[in-house]
Amino acid sequence: MTEVATSDQLLVVIDPVARRGDGEAVRIAKDVLSAGATMKVCLPDGPEEFDRALARRGSRRPVVIGDDRALLRAVSLLHRRRELAGCALSLVPVGAGRGAVSLSRALGVPTGAVAAARAVLDGSERRLDLLVDDSDGVVLGALRIPPSGGGAEGRDGTGTYGVGGGGGGDGAQHHPHWLRTCRSLVRTLASRPARGAAPSAPGPARLRVEVDGRILVDLDQPVAGVSITPEGAGGGARVEVRPASVGAEAVPLEAVARTVTVSGADFRYRADAVVGGPVRTRTWVVRERAWGLTLPG
Repeated sequence: MTEVATSDQLLVVIDPVARRGDGEAVRIAKDVLSAGATMKVCLPDGPEEFDRALARRGSRRPVVIGDDRALLRAVSLLHRRRELAGCALSLVPVGAGRGAVSLSRALGVPTGAVAAARAVLDGSERRLDLLVDDSDGVVLGALRIPPSGGGAEGRDGTGTYGVGGGGGGDGAQHHPHWLRTCRSLVRTLASRPARGAAPSAPGPARLRVEVDGRILVDLDQPVAGVSITPEGAGGGARVEVRPASVGAEAVPLEAVARTVTVSGADFRYRADAVVGGPVRTRTWVVRERAWGLTLPG
């Protein structure tokens, strides 16, 4: 890993969800960072301000205080600007709700405000692999088909914002409070199952999964799920296909590949914290050591 100089000037971008969800953790992180480095603090209220702050960072080293979605947004922006190669990101994970910083934890970032801030100052840059799809969307942690653990909307319209790229986020706009309230009520009523009806589970899908040009599973074999995960810094992605089974559980099909193409009937996928699709085909390519993250030395 590459050593990070503590004398660097920092650009600290604080996600609005973190400010509202855990203001005390944000304050602690700011105190630790300001004691060890010169910093400029940005408090974006929406996606445009977030993007503009990072784009105008100059020679300052960007530090994001926020959850997994904030990290994904920063990586997505730098990827679209083709600036990932020369920029190491730092993160202080602050999020509200279960699983809000699970990706950050899996990547090796400390989840305590003090420990994470100290890692920003004293840690080292580690170069990590990135999955990039054919719509310029990125995947840092894991991709799953069908998506699990959340709907396709991402963040709602309460002042937070989603992540663009890959057909996932909608770049939520700011709306009057009464309009947000009405939309929330409509979503609640629309998602409420009819009385007496059991919630429906997703059925098996028929997908063709190709790994480096070789067919791993074809349309004639229904599958219960597909997962694609970058191996970290090995230049490959681990692919697992779970065939739909009757009776005994079927053995998963596994492979490691640099290029993965999934095609078939319209399908959605969950890339990190964002649901994308529906699409009929999508290709993901591993970009080796494409982005840098500051981790404890």
